Amino acid sequence: MNVIETVRIGLQGIAANKLRSGLTMLGILIGVASVIVLMAIGNGASVAVTASIESLGTNTLTVRHGTFSGDRDSTRTQFKDLTVDDAVALVDPILAPDVVSATPVVTAATTCTFEGSSYSTSVTGTWPSYFDASNSPIGTGTPLTADDVLNSRRSIVLGQTVIGELFGDVDPLEKTVTCGGVPFTVVGTIEEKGSSGFLDADDVAVAPLSTVQSKLTGYGSLDSILVQASSSETSTAAESEVTSILDQRHGTTSEANRDYQVLNQAALISTVQDTIGIFTVLLGAVAAISLLVGGIGITNIMLVTVTERTREIGIRKAIGARKSAIMTQFLIEAMVLSVIGGGIGVLLALLATRITIADVTPVIVPSSVIGAFVVSVSIGLFFGSYPANRAASLRPIEALRHE
Repeated sequence: MNVIETVRIGLQGIAANKLRSGLTMLGILIGVASVIVLMAIGNGASVAVTASIESLGTNTLTVRHGTFSGDRDSTRTQFKDLTVDDAVALVDPILAPDVVSATPVVTAATTCTFEGSSYSTSVTGTWPSYFDASNSPIGTGTPLTADDVLNSRRSIVLGQTVIGELFGDVDPLEKTVTCGGVPFTVVGTIEEKGSSGFLDADDVAVAPLSTVQSKLTGYGSLDSILVQASSSETSTAAESEVTSILDQRHGTTSEANRDYQVLNQAALISTVQDTIGIFTVLLGAVAAISLLVGGIGITNIMLVTVTERTREIGIRKAIGARKSAIMTQFLIEAMVLSVIGGGIGVLLALLATRITIADVTPVIVPSSVIGAFVVSVSIGLFFGSYPANRAASLRPIEALRHE
């Protein structure tokens, strides 16, 4: 019996039990689609979070106020605020040659209104250097100026989300918006950055530091200092320089009793990518279990098929069919089920990943598509081998006596 005839008989066996074959393929289909979709969601989450962090700039350090270490030194009882003087001290060509700028930042959560429209957001009080340090280019109008800060002017620059919520299609420039009961004049807009699903980079309103402190937050500690390194390659060196200066100014004797924390954007991106990478692999592993279940389903169905066709196998072996031909026939049936199921699973997964899931746009991982399909075919070969071998090993006389 030639190969073509063996394939034909195998396909006839599948077609003879369409419903059973379809349900068997469904297990493989679900497994393949699950692996691809979940890997795509994990990859999409990684891309989204990375984009959010990169929107601030990979050469940016954020110095945050507060004690973050759980192992605080008990000998220290007083913790200093982050101040404007701290920000000024960080821009030192001798002590911090890799620091380009240091920008003080305070944030006030408030509600802004304009002609009956209102929107809850946060107003960031800062200096003009904020726009470069945070990678926030001006779209229309002008940025804040040193005179705005010096004279505590009520000027404000808005992100695209705030503009859309308050102004709609109206040009916001030179309009007066009220935030926290304080009227501000819109002098500029920030170019659209886009939302990642985790953070809306366009939901921002920027005003002079002196104005926000005097009208909204008071003159307490800064929330943070945005430090711009000369490049992403020097961000680690800049972090060391910033730490050294602040340790000296704050009287810090060890890392355990620091009253601030330095976040390195470049290091944060690497950490986030590694973490989400592990999470993605775990998602894929969980989904792969359904592939295993699908493989067990193939074994079960093929064993039933062998039992049903025992007399047929006996007749074929009695008239000269070789053991290899019988085994190949049943292997082909198992392989066809897994190949068709895997192929349909890939197509459904490609369609599913076009849909935004939980505010995350899935990003296909090519290796997951290839891997899932190859594994589905391998499962058909592996789990179909036992029933095929069992069929091929039947003795003709026993098979012919089977009722």
